[in-house]
Amino acid sequence: MLLGCIGDDFTGSSDLGNTLTKAGMRVTQYVGVPPAPAAPDVEAGIVALKSRSIPVADAVRVSLEALEWLRAQGCTQILFKYCSTFDSTRDGNIGPVAEALADALGARQVLVCPAFPATGRSIYQGHLFVADTLLSESGMQHHPLTPMTDPDIRRWLGHQITGTVGHVPASIVMQGPVEVVQRMQAEDAAGHRMIVADAITDTDLVTLGQAVADLPLITGGSGIAMGLPANFRAKGLLSPDREVWTGQTGRAVLLSGSCSLATRGQVAHHAADHPAREVTADQVMSMQVTAQALADWALAQDGLPLIYTSADPAIVADAQSRFGQGEVAGRIEALFAELARKLVAGGVTRLITAGGETSGAVVEGLELSAFEIGPEIDPGVPMIRASGTLVLALKSGNFGAPDFFARAAALMEG
Repeated sequence: MLLGCIGDDFTGSSDLGNTLTKAGMRVTQYVGVPPAPAAPDVEAGIVALKSRSIPVADAVRVSLEALEWLRAQGCTQILFKYCSTFDSTRDGNIGPVAEALADALGARQVLVCPAFPATGRSIYQGHLFVADTLLSESGMQHHPLTPMTDPDIRRWLGHQITGTVGHVPASIVMQGPVEVVQRMQAEDAAGHRMIVADAITDTDLVTLGQAVADLPLITGGSGIAMGLPANFRAKGLLSPDREVWTGQTGRAVLLSGSCSLATRGQVAHHAADHPAREVTADQVMSMQVTAQALADWALAQDGLPLIYTSADPAIVADAQSRFGQGEVAGRIEALFAELARKLVAGGVTRLITAGGETSGAVVEGLELSAFEIGPEIDPGVPMIRASGTLVLALKSGNFGAPDFFARAAALMEG
């Protein structure tokens, strides 16, 4: 294994796998830290964790466990992958995990770049934009678990770490990798270990990838991985053979727990022409719905059924204030985990999920251990094969076109 990756959620990890696969690496995504060594033909291994919104100490611990396993596989470079909207609270978890990984690796000049221009995420002057809107005005300020109220990634990260934060501005990135290397060295000399880099286009991300070819640790969204495979290819380390993907026929069901603007739009679009059933937080907390009843409903539908808890942020906030944020999230995730088990047991072969926490609950509920990364559905969302009879699509809440659900199911079948 050449490149070792640590993802802080399951949807983001499959997004990263998609980027690396398209660039020609042999990729396997693992669910948690594997108990055994990787297969010898794996070039990039992604250890997918559910560490984005757990307590900081726990996130650091499991990330270091993932690092230890990846280093044992022979990885020469580590990538810590988090969301392209830098999902974190003021206290973490991105900064503390990145610092812990840097300490373990003895790393300096640690690149920080969540940009993903293909999905509208760019960084300019250290500020994260979603399309033409600052992150703090994009809807992410209402996220129920990791509200992003400050678009300045340098400042937000500065709250989370013990050191200070440097910056590589767009004017330097556009000059090329040599200038980026020189700027990062200067930031390091000034005492900044974590260095936020601007990136407006895919070309910028490739430039940054070239600049960090020899650094032990990189952090960012999946976009930062665009330029990494070429570094290994230039050294003659990648296999020229590509794996062949086959689709999956059979029943398909959609599960959505994301409250993002994009997903809520996708839910409304799909519900207009397909069977859809909303599950409210009140119903979950009062146990008015069960996983068995929802599975029975879905399996009885013609077409492509959708079960969703996605709701307006104000409705979510009200439920959290009455029942407790952690209690609501935990009960909904437990419901989705059990529901996924019953759907697959009932013959579902294609399962499409929306939302990082929802996807994590489904993956854990199905007790999956590793995935084969397949073709891209939309930027950042690949198909992934979990077994000979089960294909998944794990969509981050903010990703995908309005018709994502139906189109994903159709592509997964072919």
